[in-house]
Amino acid sequence: MNSTKKVGAGSQSIHRAMQVLRILACSQHEGMRLIDLVRMTGLNQPTVHRILKAFISEGMVDQNLLTRRYLIGEEISTLSLARTKKLGLDSIINPYLNELARQTGDTVFLSIRNRQDSICISRVTGHHPIQVLSIDIGVRRPLGVGVSGIALLSCLTDKEANSIIEKNKHRFHVLGEDSDLIQKKVINARRLGYSYAAKGLMQGTSAVSMILKSFSGSALGAITISTMAPRLEGERLETAISLMREQIDLIAKQHSIK
Repeated sequence: MNSTKKVGAGSQSIHRAMQVLRILACSQHEGMRLIDLVRMTGLNQPTVHRILKAFISEGMVDQNLLTRRYLIGEEISTLSLARTKKLGLDSIINPYLNELARQTGDTVFLSIRNRQDSICISRVTGHHPIQVLSIDIGVRRPLGVGVSGIALLSCLTDKEANSIIEKNKHRFHVLGEDSDLIQKKVINARRLGYSYAAKGLMQGTSAVSMILKSFSGSALGAITISTMAPRLEGERLETAISLMREQIDLIAKQHSIK
């Protein structure tokens, strides 16, 4: 019985540590304050601080001595080198993203789901003079933030989507997002077949996102167009959605991605 309890406690510690690490990854090079990590994880401050100290000692986390913010450490990058064979989804999809960017003139993104987060794995710019670079490659955000997060949630069952929204509620609160509103957006995205935000993450911008499915019908990721708001209204929005569907259909026909 005692050994079983020790194993359970050990597993819980690992889960908490990974939760801290994944949320910290959202901040990229800017880093994150201890208080924000506490709020987003829902863990108490001593626990989060203890986890961070352990990660720092292993090189998994760094701390900026001037700002006191915590960042992902170099050891994470070093460990990732051990995996020489990558998923390669972006290399398969990029020609289609390039074509979509050429057709619309705007920036196109590819995001995938990773547990309770969405991660941008590719970004292609168009020819329009003003490009909206709302997120960088590698940016991690809680599912439900941004149109890609809504689109990725919309392809899940109600039970799955609501479970993720519940798990992310602390992070939503810190980011000023409303869980109930996110649930409504997910329902609307399911009805429409895409997620649209007239007001994007950056002021004066709009974005639309659509799910990319595999040959078997499972969700591979979300393709998103982000641009200045006037360029994604009325007929232009309808055209953008039509062009996205064309490229997604081409991918499905020409690549049996499982």
